[in-house]
Amino acid sequence: MNILAVFARRKIALFGLAVIGVMLAFAIFAPLIATMDPQEMNPVDKLTPPNGIYLFGTDNFGRDIFSRVVYGARASLLGSTGVILFSMTLGVLTGVVAGYFRRVEPWLMRLVDVLMAFPPLLLALVLVSILGRGMINVIVAVGATYLTRTTRIVYGLTLKVREEAYVEAAVSSGAKVRDIILRHLLPNMMSPIIVQATFTFAFSLLDMAALDFLGLGIPPSIPSWGNMLSEGRMYITRAPWLLTFPGMCIVLTVLAFNLAGDVLRDRLDPHFRSRIEGV
Repeated sequence: MNILAVFARRKIALFGLAVIGVMLAFAIFAPLIATMDPQEMNPVDKLTPPNGIYLFGTDNFGRDIFSRVVYGARASLLGSTGVILFSMTLGVLTGVVAGYFRRVEPWLMRLVDVLMAFPPLLLALVLVSILGRGMINVIVAVGATYLTRTTRIVYGLTLKVREEAYVEAAVSSGAKVRDIILRHLLPNMMSPIIVQATFTFAFSLLDMAALDFLGLGIPPSIPSWGNMLSEGRMYITRAPWLLTFPGMCIVLTVLAFNLAGDVLRDRLDPHFRSRIEGV
């Protein structure tokens, strides 16, 4: 049974897949989908409710909310993708090194333990305060909070896989450490790493939106869902659509990636796969 078949058997998972497709379309084809320039101001039409011209209404500067939501998908998804690349790359590398080379394990894992002692959002706030605002700095700050979780997972998997007979056979035959890691360790850890990546994507999007809302994320000149929530909070009673539409995009995207992560876990984990296929 392939992954698409698993999605097909779970209707709510199909909903999540459709939401991901829509958000990716917004991010990739934003200039074609957006009806107006997201930065264009029309003071005469400020705080206009949703109508036939402005599908999602306008903000306090008269900017089209629909266009800003579409372009906001690009900034939000790009930021979460950067977090995935940063946290997964360094997390997998650190976890494998700590699990395979036992001499460096105490130093690396104690450092990870120290970082995990801080609440994720608090650690991100501290790092952003040190590094400053900007997309790259926010990616590093949020990625550092998920780096520790990935490291822990990969470290435990490495300890388990390195004791397998085929790894011991490779070591006995004189295989290079690089070949053992690339050909034996990593391929047998990809399933949980992929599942972890989907959940990391979802929750990193929430954290980046929180930083934007607090004014510590990407510059407000760049449309993002978090920035839109921050700008619209002063008009929550007068113009609730300023928060409704970007907030719905955040909720739906996080839900969609969590649903996708559940399906991938069910498909890639042998225990879940046997249970699902036996239904």
